[in-house]
Amino acid sequence: MADPDRSERVTTTTTTSGSTGIGIILGGLVVAVAVLAYFMFANGSAPGSDSVNIKIEGAGDAIEGAAEAVEGTAEGN
Repeated sequence: MADPDRSERVTTTTTTSGSTGIGIILGGLVVAVAVLAYFMFANGSAPGSDSVNIKIEGAGDAIEGAAEAVEGTAEGN
């Protein structure tokens, strides 16, 4: 005769991975926000960079030729 009080229980446990990728993405976002906040609170410039002087020498002829070429194209010549 069968025992009617007997039952069977099956439990399945599933683990997923992928939280490492989310951690890396969130860490990158935190660093990006920190860098942006630093520059915003530094009035938009890095410390010690009050003025920048850029000088290009020897490009005068090239600039004149480029300006003439653009002007000729705009006029349809």
